[in-house]
Amino acid sequence: MNHIIKDFALAGLLLAPAPAWSSPEVLSVPATNLPAAPQVDGQVGEWNAASWKSVAVTPAIEDDAENRTGKLTIEFQAAIHDDTLYLAARWPDAEADTRYRPWRWSGTKYRRIKKRDDMFAVRFDMDGDFHECMIAERDYRVDVWLWSAGRSNAIGMAEDMSHRITTEYTENAAEYEGPTGITVYIIKTADAGDPPYRYTRPNRRKFKGKNLPGVEPAQSATGSAGDVRAKGLWKDGVWTLEFSRSLNTSHDDDVQFSSGEIYRAQIAVFNRGFSQHKSVSKVLEIHLPQP
Repeated sequence: MNHIIKDFALAGLLLAPAPAWSSPEVLSVPATNLPAAPQVDGQVGEWNAASWKSVAVTPAIEDDAENRTGKLTIEFQAAIHDDTLYLAARWPDAEADTRYRPWRWSGTKYRRIKKRDDMFAVRFDMDGDFHECMIAERDYRVDVWLWSAGRSNAIGMAEDMSHRITTEYTENAAEYEGPTGITVYIIKTADAGDPPYRYTRPNRRKFKGKNLPGVEPAQSATGSAGDVRAKGLWKDGVWTLEFSRSLNTSHDDDVQFSSGEIYRAQIAVFNRGFSQHKSVSKVLEIHLPQP
């Protein structure tokens, strides 16, 4: 069953909350037809070396002391093979952060460490009046794919969810003030099915070792929550990440893709980040080729 996402790291997945109220800049990303399906393993030897696009990301909030990502150039491309969409991204990161809020024995009980993993998010326009800023006073819905180095990566998946942004009063939604003082409501809902991991809840007073993991990977993600495969590989100061998903999942909580169409999207990079502490792109227009 779908549920409102309560985890703080996910609840703050705001893309570009800076005051970009004018018409957004757009970067065209032509997708290619691949002759064979790439392995979603974080290695991109099967991809077209000439098709990488340079995508700039900048801090979502100016002078954010908790943003460790800063300004980066992401190498990004999109491709289709048969009935599947593939995305690939590469970006520099001096260290792979692959643990998420582990438990550490402290005196007489376990306490969570405030350690977070690297993340990469993609959001796609689903319907409504899409804008690059999630606190623009508009009404629209997006499909969000979230890869996390210390959580979803373990089983080669991304979390799949939808965000609804609206100026209509919505109970239990996150609330933000828009540019003219109107309240913007953001509802974040996980896709139906079992997610790729769960948070651990050890007996905090029973010693089982100095350090315990903060998350436990699932055997598999199921239902609409299991639509998006994703695998990242860190090597020599660079993350390389691949996504894949069927063009049409037949799930109403997903964006459905068609060959020959154009889809608006954005990306966000989190270096041990969470909530608004990330760097985001301008709007991308992904042009899907004809078969």
